[in-house]
Amino acid sequence: MTFSPEAQGSLPEWARGDSFPKSRPGWGWLDLKNRPHEASSEEALINAIREDKAADVALVWTPDHEFMVLPEELEAAADALISSREVRIKADHRVARVRLLWMSLLLAAYVIYRLLGALPDVSLWEGLQMIASSSVVGFGLLVLLIFGLIPWYQSRKRLGELQGWGRGDTAALVPLLKFETWLDLQKAPVTKCLMGLVVVVGLLQLLPSDSIIAAGLVKPSYFQGEWWRLLTYSLLHGNLIHFTMNALALLYLGKRVEVFAKWPHLLTVFIFASLLGGECSARLLDAPTVGASGGLMGWLGFLLVFESLHQRLVPQSARRLLLAGLLLTALIGVIGYRFIDNAVHAGGLFAGIIYAALVFIKSSSVDRPRVMWVDRVAGGFAAAVLLVSAWIAGMRILGIGF
Repeated sequence: MTFSPEAQGSLPEWARGDSFPKSRPGWGWLDLKNRPHEASSEEALINAIREDKAADVALVWTPDHEFMVLPEELEAAADALISSREVRIKADHRVARVRLLWMSLLLAAYVIYRLLGALPDVSLWEGLQMIASSSVVGFGLLVLLIFGLIPWYQSRKRLGELQGWGRGDTAALVPLLKFETWLDLQKAPVTKCLMGLVVVVGLLQLLPSDSIIAAGLVKPSYFQGEWWRLLTYSLLHGNLIHFTMNALALLYLGKRVEVFAKWPHLLTVFIFASLLGGECSARLLDAPTVGASGGLMGWLGFLLVFESLHQRLVPQSARRLLLAGLLLTALIGVIGYRFIDNAVHAGGLFAGIIYAALVFIKSSSVDRPRVMWVDRVAGGFAAAVLLVSAWIAGMRILGIGF
């Protein structure tokens, strides 16, 4: 994917040649940790690509390119790239297939065990109903979907893409790969600071205390005047799986929001979505609520609208990934409705959509929107709210009181 010099100014940053660092003399490559590796010749570079089983080669440089380029854009490395991708993708698919098989067998064994234990006292239909309503089976299905079925489906999809690579059909993949590589190279310090707050509160949750009752969105306590729970619940999590999934989503979605809309909107949307999502949960569900999901869904809704209003900033394939993430979240919510607060998800998503639609206008520019002074004021206020929320949550968990 190349562009003439006169066309560079009309392209978004990720698509321009200067979106990546200047090439160095000779040959070499840059890994995912932004570390350069020299190669003695073009043949040595191609061999490094061929042996790259972990997809660690992010960018390459040669004497023929002014800037670094993707290995997919290096015609001489096409066969080597396909070879390395084939080994890794097939290995990933085998691992995903075995994991899915074992997880399915374990869940099936548990279901059969429970069913056989219940049959002497109930009918087959009643036994199946009992198992279907079991929280253990529901949680098992949720884990099977997230850690078994989805990775297997993704690996199988990559196998299909690999066949297209073998036919030379890589042009359609380059925009998405270029965008994701460019996004990886961008800095997102405020997203990392927010992640730090979540980690600190998460570490405090390891102390011997009931952190959810102390600082979660406990509905009776909230309606009795403990309004601060609407701020603190989003920094707590129910378990390690809950924390890990939200942390991964926070780092990716947060960076994407911060890079394109800048840090004030990152924090303002998170607070607004958490508040609206928490309020929806308080009105519709009785169980306590914890987790950053409301704010994360706000970011997702914000990005869906923001990137539709600024279509030239993001390739269509990358926008489709956000939509796929939304559909996947909805599916997980349906399967895991006993454990997932769909009200906070829906409220947060709606808040992010409304925010983006009201604050931003449609634009055909390839430049990212500038931050206004009012945005900085709102962002600073949101930052203060988050800091105070973390302090309150910490005090409550430690039992110091508030």
